[in-house]
Amino acid sequence: MDVAGRDADFSGRMREIKAGFTRRIVRKVERTIGTLRQRESGIWLRRFWEHTIRDERDYAAHMDYIHFNPVKHGLGAEARDWEYSSFRRCVAAGLYPAEWDGAGGDAINGGELG
Repeated sequence: MDVAGRDADFSGRMREIKAGFTRRIVRKVERTIGTLRQRESGIWLRRFWEHTIRDERDYAAHMDYIHFNPVKHGLGAEARDWEYSSFRRCVAAGLYPAEWDGAGGDAINGGELG
């Protein structure tokens, strides 16, 4: 626990979320020899990257990454094309311009912070 009495064990929290989800999933997942050897489910990546957002610029960079990643991996031609993206909601809230494509280094709020 941190000084304010809140749980600061991000790794432990993530482990519990993943374990709970894995126990409840109903579809079978094909497992590789490596996942079997490591006693892993085959659903999750072995590691996750824990990062505390430092400021608005850092937040904007991570939001840009999240919105552009499906495009980078061929899940759509534009951020708005991936059905699970929060991009359209961010455009509706005025955080991104509708024409944002991620290539110009635009940050949240159309390049303006705050």
